[in-house]
Amino acid sequence: MAKQSSAWWIAFQMRWPLMLLLTFSLSTAIVFFMRAAFDSCNSRHFDDNSNNPIHSAQVGSVVPNPLDFMKSKLVLLVSHELSLSGGPLLLMELAFLLRGVGTEVVWITNQIPTQPDEVIHNLEHRMLDRGVQVFSAKGQEAIDTALKADLVVLNTAVAGKWLDAVLKENVPRVLPKVLWWIHEMRGHYFKVEYVKHLPFVAGAMIDSHTTAEYWKNRTRERLGIRMPETYVVHLGNSKELMEVAENSVAKRVLREHVRESLGVRNEDLLFAIINSVSRGKGQDLFLRSFHESLQLIQEKKLQVPTMHAVIVGSDMNAQTKFERELSDFVIEKKIQDHVHFVNKTLTVAPYLASIDVLVQNSQARGECFGRITIEAMAFQLPLLGTAAGGTTEIVVDGMTGMLHPVGKEGVTPLAKNIVKLATHVERRLTMGKKGYERVKERFLEHHMSHRIASVLKEVLQKAQSHMHS
Repeated sequence: MAKQSSAWWIAFQMRWPLMLLLTFSLSTAIVFFMRAAFDSCNSRHFDDNSNNPIHSAQVGSVVPNPLDFMKSKLVLLVSHELSLSGGPLLLMELAFLLRGVGTEVVWITNQIPTQPDEVIHNLEHRMLDRGVQVFSAKGQEAIDTALKADLVVLNTAVAGKWLDAVLKENVPRVLPKVLWWIHEMRGHYFKVEYVKHLPFVAGAMIDSHTTAEYWKNRTRERLGIRMPETYVVHLGNSKELMEVAENSVAKRVLREHVRESLGVRNEDLLFAIINSVSRGKGQDLFLRSFHESLQLIQEKKLQVPTMHAVIVGSDMNAQTKFERELSDFVIEKKIQDHVHFVNKTLTVAPYLASIDVLVQNSQARGECFGRITIEAMAFQLPLLGTAAGGTTEIVVDGMTGMLHPVGKEGVTPLAKNIVKLATHVERRLTMGKKGYERVKERFLEHHMSHRIASVLKEVLQKAQSHMHS
């Protein structure tokens, strides 16, 4: 079997905040930041001659908090599920940003499993601790809140099912104050039962220009409906993440302990994917590329440090068929000593501090944004990513990383890029520094707050105008 890392991580999660206390203030030490699968780049305007143009949210002048105008507003957040996946975590981050300025925030989850779920329990309590109210999705309380709210945020296309199922005849009263936050890039989300109300909401917010254009074209061609006014909002890194990323002592401590736990040396080279383990995220193709890179290095007799592939995002308690395929491949190719599987976690900072290169290998249309990409850039890591989706709006090919095609056609190019970074230390370091500079220019929390604030202002104005018309 490839090396598994689960029990050690439980102990490590308990220890690493204590390590940081030696070098940090208390506020910096408790770093359990939210990660969600999303994106960024130059904000640009999509030319569109229709009546529903796609806007890029503009970043205004720096103010103490651009969301201050949301104080005392009532906002209902509707999530299709509550899990460790990107969409729910990003909505939670918005909830905390709004709570920080005194917004009354109510959260409902449309799909709750019948059996008790520890993840849901912990996430709900995290929200309650931050002052977010958690209601049942199907009770009268949810209906009353939707009718009273100043703003309703539907998170993901699937959340659209909640409208008819719960609000029923009240749907037309709520639609004018709905902001629909869409993160999906897969074709099976384009179903009438999900998005039939989309043309009538106050606005849609999407994480990348690529995804916004895809939704505009797909809804028109496949469903015959038009998108509402659509805003592109690139994400930003939290202040807590940046504090760790910019603290050399903390990074060294984390690097040493993670590498010790994985059984790798300080001088070894670590290439990692940090994402939920699924075929769409491309871990199988990454392992093929990694194996091919080892063969290339051996054939060309190149002198490089020992290389390792780290896959963070496994589910050790319920290993899927796909995860078994990954393990079987590792055994078949006899690379068990070079591959490490790590359980899924909210706390990605230790891994970003311990690896040398992040691989973003999402397939098909790629990531809607790819939050982990800008987090890795904050740690001055070079990126190897697929030339698809939001990754193309974050990674500057040849400057902050290198891009390769999706699918099987990308296996050899990725392998060659792995070898290039393995054999050129200066290239790795330069790309990492350029990526960090790009984050500082575009992808910080205050950048995201400004972008979101400009959208919320417009949506609230529309809702109020409709109410008074």
